[in-house]
Amino acid sequence: MAILLHELVGSDPAKPFSPHCWKVRLALRHKGLDFQTVPVPFTGVPTIEGGSGIVPVLRDGATVVADSFAIAEYLEATYPDAPSLFGGEGGRHLSRFVESWSQRTIHPVVGSLALLDIHDALDPVDQAYFRQSRETRMGKTLEALVQGREQRVAPFLQQLEPLRALLGAQPFLGGPDPLFADYIVFGAFQWLRVSSSLPVLPAGDPIADWFERCLDLHGGEGRLVPAAA
Repeated sequence: MAILLHELVGSDPAKPFSPHCWKVRLALRHKGLDFQTVPVPFTGVPTIEGGSGIVPVLRDGATVVADSFAIAEYLEATYPDAPSLFGGEGGRHLSRFVESWSQRTIHPVVGSLALLDIHDALDPVDQAYFRQSRETRMGKTLEALVQGREQRVAPFLQQLEPLRALLGAQPFLGGPDPLFADYIVFGAFQWLRVSSSLPVLPAGDPIADWFERCLDLHGGEGRLVPAAA
């Protein structure tokens, strides 16, 4: 039985955009595992098997695992003879730090920049859910939340200086080769690439160069979904 990956999509089932789902996509390719995807809209997430209420969800035979990091740990334990996602126990703990940093530094900015673009790419029923849930949480309309977004790009790029310095000295966060830490950060930028046409990473930036390398990994898995027009 093929591995199944439930991943978040909008009105186009061929355009998954969740950063967490992209982490797992590349992790599966890193391990050399075949899988099939199951597209799920926002309003379909509560109905995914296992009842976790989140994506991604992975089914491997009789095993169902939710949460991207838990899935990576499952793949590492279940397929130890395939290339390692962490490069050892220390790498697993460092990946936890990278995930925490990414979700506190990159995700809030990407979410604010692409909020209306994500909404516009959803089916009407999901648009209603997305607008109501986000506007209730943030206390503003989606339109107000994205207003002046271009002015947020430069300060965001400054926040990324530690990442830029590292990637100016080595090809990947994992060193000469990518590890799950790379897929964590890649997922955040792929979320932006797939969801919004707003330019953020300037050409020649070491982060932009790294992102291009990540898009080419595993037969160009990241490029299978085109950038937002």
